[in-house]
Amino acid sequence: MRKLLPILGTNGASHPGGRSALTCRFRCGDACFHEVPNTTANDYVGDVIAGALSRRSMMRAAAVVTVASAAGTAALTAGAPQAQAAVPAAHGKDGDKGGKGHGTKGKAARGLRFTPVAPNTADKVTVPEGYRQNVVIRWGEPILRGAPAFDPDRQTAEAQAGQFGYNNDFLALLPLPGERDRRLLVANHEYTDEVLMFRGYDPENPTREQVGIAWAAHGLSAVVVEGDKRTGALTAVPRHPLNRRVTATTEFRLTGPAAGSDLLKTSADRSGRKVLGTLNNCSGGTTPWGTTLHGEENFNQYFAHGSRTTDTRYGIGTGATERKWERFDKRFDIAQEPNEVHRFGYVVEFDPYDPDSTPRKHTALGRFKHEAATVRLTDDGRPVVYTGDDERFDYFYKFVGSKRMRKGTSRAVREHNLSLLDEGTLYVARLTGDSPAIEVDGTGRLPGDGEFDGAGEWIPLATATAEGAVSHVKGMTAEEVFVFTRLAGDRVGATKMDRPEDIEPNPVTGKVYVALTNNSNRGVGSNAKADEANPRNANKHGHVLELTEHRNRPESTKFAWSLFLVAGDPDDPATYFAGFPKDDVSPISCPDNVAFDPYGNLWISTDGSALGSHDGLFGVATRGDRRGELKQFLTVPTGAETCGPVVQDRRVLVAVQHPGEVDGASVEEPASTWPDGPGKIVRPAVVAVWRADGSDIGA
Repeated sequence: MRKLLPILGTNGASHPGGRSALTCRFRCGDACFHEVPNTTANDYVGDVIAGALSRRSMMRAAAVVTVASAAGTAALTAGAPQAQAAVPAAHGKDGDKGGKGHGTKGKAARGLRFTPVAPNTADKVTVPEGYRQNVVIRWGEPILRGAPAFDPDRQTAEAQAGQFGYNNDFLALLPLPGERDRRLLVANHEYTDEVLMFRGYDPENPTREQVGIAWAAHGLSAVVVEGDKRTGALTAVPRHPLNRRVTATTEFRLTGPAAGSDLLKTSADRSGRKVLGTLNNCSGGTTPWGTTLHGEENFNQYFAHGSRTTDTRYGIGTGATERKWERFDKRFDIAQEPNEVHRFGYVVEFDPYDPDSTPRKHTALGRFKHEAATVRLTDDGRPVVYTGDDERFDYFYKFVGSKRMRKGTSRAVREHNLSLLDEGTLYVARLTGDSPAIEVDGTGRLPGDGEFDGAGEWIPLATATAEGAVSHVKGMTAEEVFVFTRLAGDRVGATKMDRPEDIEPNPVTGKVYVALTNNSNRGVGSNAKADEANPRNANKHGHVLELTEHRNRPESTKFAWSLFLVAGDPDDPATYFAGFPKDDVSPISCPDNVAFDPYGNLWISTDGSALGSHDGLFGVATRGDRRGELKQFLTVPTGAETCGPVVQDRRVLVAVQHPGEVDGASVEEPASTWPDGPGKIVRPAVVAVWRADGSDIGA
């Protein structure tokens, strides 16, 4: 099944994983080449352990703590996505314990019965035999009434504001009641690659029009799409009344405990409650009440001339920015507008069914580099949101709401549900291993008990109520906790992780999966050494953590954890695939976004593979005899990243982000000709994949 390729020179060997220097510049502002923002001396998992601890005895002693209690169970909003409520864990044949009873005989898990795609470097989307694909929508395609056809040589900011944005990331495919064969597609637009967008682009002297186009290409798109039952293809419906663009200049509402704080007030907004735009939206999630969530990630790169300790902790540079936006709007210059940067780095909530609604930034979920935000309901209908801070040696978090979701679609019900993420408690994770520290040597070799595993606790940072907010962090006010959440995590001794990215609960088992993309600085120099939750020094391939909340209740403050996957070349002794035989799995590197299919299989998209192949989408069984069997479903074109997977019964969607993003590439000298072939500008796009015979995916 396996075929490895040599590391490609175009990937830039000096960069983390397989990322190019171009990716590092435009996507995250060279975050991996800055000093590590987290310089605190928190305890590490390996240092905390005095001896081998029993995970099971710790879990038996753990108490269930909730932020609020309420009677009854909330029903789902009509037509909204299904809630990911806690469900009983599987046992017996389909139990979740890995490492025993695995074999390669028989069929793959249902949902994963396809011939794996071999690692490759083809400049196209490669899918399994017997599957078909089509481009759903490309950057620049008009979606609003009056928007012109895309012309890269005559692009304007006004045109871009009515067209599909750039670098699509998170995707949500929502029901559209009353419109047969149609769905509502919502997409994030994380960032812009100006050198791949504008002919003759001068990075030292961008024009005002180019900057305006970039502002309009950021944000979100909502666009109705229609399925073709005969072919499985999915196409955009332009000028539909629900189609919408949200950009870097759209008005947003700040909500929750920090809204109105002096820390959020600027010369343009004396109220501290209104902000223009959203930036660097990476992954996200859907809510059971029918909205979408979007994480503002590498917002730091857009702000110039940082000087404060808080700026440094968030990775904000002291000089000019790459894009030079501060030349055209003073709000991007911290020296002139010191609080504007405090208004970014939140989870955005967007109501795609109301084209006149004002999107919200929820301060109660904290401010950091949110990779995603996924929702699960407690038994009594309160939301629990998981989210990661995508930075080397930073943390992952959970928010437990105190208000119950209401059913219905009336305006009053929707307003109530839109306030659910403004009241509750924000927690950060601390993990403890159950093996002696001496057995975690940084090579990835399994400890004596045969697993990287242990126990954990959710440490409360602050609680927000209708009457006000209370800090649980000594020396910090509640407002400071919600605006400078990284510093709060530092103070309570949260566990430093290897870039926590997407975090999602499995709708079948209730277990929670955390993608940890990589950390080439782990154990290097004075940086934190390997621990049981991050067991490899110079971790260039990443891993996936499996978390089980105490009694499988999402509001619990205790959990058990184990490493489900340790990524890389299966021939590398440091890799681990939940105990499944490694001679029958696909190689994988740098897990990023995750999703689940209807059977509870975990689907993983990758970002920056360090194995020489292009990035791709992988499916892996999470339970049963095939637990840990990982198979590659597709690969993306040259320079691209696989994002936003949506896996349904008969269709898979992926966002092909930044194709052609290779060192030295430009409009004049492209590294990729995808999706439209030679002579056409390279364009990020959304792709749909289906079985040629119309049957279920992988069944």
